[in-house]
Amino acid sequence: MIAFLLVFSALLVCLVYLNGKYNEFYWQRRKVAFYKKNKVTGVFWEFLFQNKAVFQNLCEVYKEYRNEPAVGIGTFVTPTLYVIDPTNVQHVLAADFNSFNHRGVDINEDDLLADNILFMNGNRWKLMRQCMTPLFTSAKLKSMYYIIDKSALDFVQHLNENKQLLKGDAFSTLTSFCSAAIGGAVFGVSTGSIFDSPFLNMARDAFKATFRFNIRFAIGSLSSGLSTFLRLKLFKEHEAFFIGAIKQILRAREQENIKRHDFADLCVSLQSIGKLVDKETGLEMIPTDELLAAQAFFYFVAGVEPTATALFGTLYELGKHPEHLEKVHNEIDEAFKKNDNKMSYDTIMDMKHVDMVMSEAMRLHPPIGFLTRRCVKDSVLPVGNIKVDKGTKILTPIYEIHHDPRYYPEPEKFLPERFSPENKHKIADITYMPFGKGNRICVGLRYASLQVKAGLVHLLRNFTVRSIINDGGQKYSRHPVQVRLDNVDVEFIPRNIAK
Repeated sequence: MIAFLLVFSALLVCLVYLNGKYNEFYWQRRKVAFYKKNKVTGVFWEFLFQNKAVFQNLCEVYKEYRNEPAVGIGTFVTPTLYVIDPTNVQHVLAADFNSFNHRGVDINEDDLLADNILFMNGNRWKLMRQCMTPLFTSAKLKSMYYIIDKSALDFVQHLNENKQLLKGDAFSTLTSFCSAAIGGAVFGVSTGSIFDSPFLNMARDAFKATFRFNIRFAIGSLSSGLSTFLRLKLFKEHEAFFIGAIKQILRAREQENIKRHDFADLCVSLQSIGKLVDKETGLEMIPTDELLAAQAFFYFVAGVEPTATALFGTLYELGKHPEHLEKVHNEIDEAFKKNDNKMSYDTIMDMKHVDMVMSEAMRLHPPIGFLTRRCVKDSVLPVGNIKVDKGTKILTPIYEIHHDPRYYPEPEKFLPERFSPENKHKIADITYMPFGKGNRICVGLRYASLQVKAGLVHLLRNFTVRSIINDGGQKYSRHPVQVRLDNVDVEFIPRNIAK
């Protein structure tokens, strides 16, 4: 037995060594720099065994190779390329979308809630996105704004009635507002208390960076084949509750005669058609309850945690910069004064300073740190003339570009003036992408922006904020994808204003 273990261990070490040498040789042959620190596991080794988010490990690679157009990264068998140059990033995310339309993650067929437009690929993704896009037109957002506005007003009332929430754990508190807003506006769901919702708990847990979730993510990132072989499921524990809840919502909506123009109405309409058909390819999909529940799951989790991240980051920066906080307070107070102490969709979308501070905060603290893609057809990156073979996995930076002094002078400073109407045109499109870029940009981008602004306006109408930075300074929690501020907090302080 001991001899067998010794032989097995020796074989394993040899395979790992050969895999690392293969990775290095693969990119050297293409005259591409190679990240040698971990030749097999790349940036994911430190993610699993050190208290660092994946984007922070990528930041170190970015700084070391910032003058390279791209860098090879170690993984199991699958070649992986970290694309740095913005022109190459633009090529991957937009210019040559046909070669890089794959999200970069393979989901097992029985992972029901993962069968959504975030993880779908090819023509299935295209067809489903076409069906879902009408939910977020300007007209639809305007019609559902009153629900988001009411959620924000209810949230302010809840804070006033529960003073203990004003101090400490602000991020968790903000997720409750985001949960209530998207639950009401997109799904037509309301609960007795926004702080007592099973939907909120599910949204918090779905992408929670537990050791189990991190292992699943790391395996899927290092080897899609191994993930498929192990039949890993990302969201298995939420299937029974969420699919069951969506079934109830759809059946109830079918019996109603009132049109709310929300997600549930869209689903009922799609199911009444019977089949979803891509006219170009002839692809057909059946809009089952399970398939539609998967889309709902994506909208819900994407509308809670990332949106709360944007809201928290903006409040945190305003708390550190009272001069900008005062400008925003004045703009908000003036808007309420002109509109009989009410807020409308048009008014909130016209707020210049609110938009500026939110945009700059999301530059500093984007909801996600990087994007992934897979090459589905041989391509060549223009800068460096780098040949990319079909099957290659691609990583593109977000956080690193947002903090690069070549694109943003004094990148660590909070300077909302960068996004003033006079200056925002100076920012290259590909160097600002808090919600992604290209054809696979977040489908709910405009909804998320509206939700953040509504939360900001009503919170800052009633409260001022103070940022709290604990011992050790600003840090980020270990997460596979998200950029989550840690070791800092925001305190809400009631304002005395005449209404």
